[in-house]
Amino acid sequence: MNVMVVSPHPDDETLGAGGTILKLKKQGDSVFWLNITDMSEEEGWDKKLVTHRQEQIKDVKRYYGFDGFYNLKLPPTKLTAMDEGSIIGKIKGVFEEVKPDWIILPGQYDAHSDHHVVYNCCMACAKSFRAPYIKRITTMEIVSETEFGFQKEKFEPNFFVDITDELEGKIGAMKIYDTEIDQVPFPRSLDNIRAVASYRGGHIASRYAEAFSLLKQIE
Repeated sequence: MNVMVVSPHPDDETLGAGGTILKLKKQGDSVFWLNITDMSEEEGWDKKLVTHRQEQIKDVKRYYGFDGFYNLKLPPTKLTAMDEGSIIGKIKGVFEEVKPDWIILPGQYDAHSDHHVVYNCCMACAKSFRAPYIKRITTMEIVSETEFGFQKEKFEPNFFVDITDELEGKIGAMKIYDTEIDQVPFPRSLDNIRAVASYRGGHIASRYAEAFSLLKQIE
């Protein structure tokens, strides 16, 4: 199976699906990472921070052993000001090259506006008559984004992956993003990541799990 994880920003893939990525790789599936935004000096980011972010991405790619990595390098926090048609075209090009069976996306109602745009653009590329190879679409639970989403709409998981054997591996990947984690009570603390995994594990009588919302399944 070809699986593609789409992250609006580097670290979303790990927060939302790090354990699942590791589990899929163990099972022999091919896992691809499509990252949408990235820091650049041209957009005003500090050179040292930009360099460190590139090192983080390189280390995370190696850590997971992705079968392919695509980085659109669009400006963070500015996707709402961009022409969605151009974003759709870039994403569609990657989908057509990889032809994933399963795409894992950010949630439609996540707090960050970049997540909304990425979700909408990916869904525009994933219509069955345009991408018949996509058989499963899920959104992932991204700590510090999903739970702070729109109050009228909430994340309702109906698809779970047991990551009991992969949780510490997920924590190891998250540690690479040392600029994105902090101590409790920061949402992206390692303690909180473990707590969310424990809570979701309770939904399926396992020690730890990752939760997803299944939007489409074609058998």
